[in-house]
Amino acid sequence: MSTQRANEIRDRLNELLATYQVYYQNLRGFHWNIQGPRFFDLHTKFEELYDESAINIDDVAERILALDGVPLHSFKQYLEVSKITAKTDVHDGETSVKTVVENLDTILGLEQEVLKMAAEVNDEGTVTLISDMIKIQEKTKWMFKAWLK
Repeated sequence: MSTQRANEIRDRLNELLATYQVYYQNLRGFHWNIQGPRFFDLHTKFEELYDESAINIDDVAERILALDGVPLHSFKQYLEVSKITAKTDVHDGETSVKTVVENLDTILGLEQEVLKMAAEVNDEGTVTLISDMIKIQEKTKWMFKAWLK
């Protein structure tokens, strides 16, 4: 893989990392602050999602390191680079679930870009990592969209 392509993949992985960090914190906020008749279901589901996201964050950061890069590692960097915005004061189920779907749309878009870039240069480690994430997130997105109907 050329140095230029490796740099491009690392840069895009860092965008994904930053976006994941904001998504993770959004999920924590939803978990802590959810109210209403669906509290128990959503409180548990948001915890499941942020636990999964923590693993993905670590995997993306380690992939950046494996590609001789430096993962972003400050909240300032995350907020500057993230493709989603931090949400505050969200208490209701519908708004929080809609936000999760929107956040997943953005994350999936970034992952598909990374996947395409990595496939073009036969970067199997990145392809496998991202493919596995996409499969799970597409299912999560489908389930939340069904919940909203």
